[in-house]
Amino acid sequence: EVQLVESGGGLVQAGGSLRLSCAASGFTFRDYAIGWFRQAPGKEREAVSCISIIYGSPYYADSVKGRFTISTDNAKNMVYLQINSLKPEDTAVYYCAAGFRAYGSSCPRGYDYWGQGTQVTVAS
Repeated sequence: EVQLVESGGGLVQAGGSLRLSCAASGFTFRDYAIGWFRQAPGKEREAVSCISIIYGSPYYADSVKGRFTISTDNAKNMVYLQINSLKPEDTAVYYCAAGFRAYGSSCPRGYDYWGQGTQVTVAS
């Protein structure tokens, strides 16, 4: 059974940091790319970052460049999203998702599996 389980969300003050974790199981980790998405209330889901497990090169949306860092622990089938200098507008449910890797790309062409999400709330 494929599972993606996010953790690490919470309530933080603006300017603080969080590290979100995504634990993957049930598929061949190195064959996939993992993306992080977020969805704020009343807004569309936004792709914030992705990384191909085998290529290792990350992608970041312009809105988060310089504050978000995606990383992996391939031995543990884990993907992390370090978020620094948190802003109230970062408040959202954060999801990780997995899709089969696209040749030479950080991100997959589509996502096959999704986690349940973890809430990040940033207080001003």
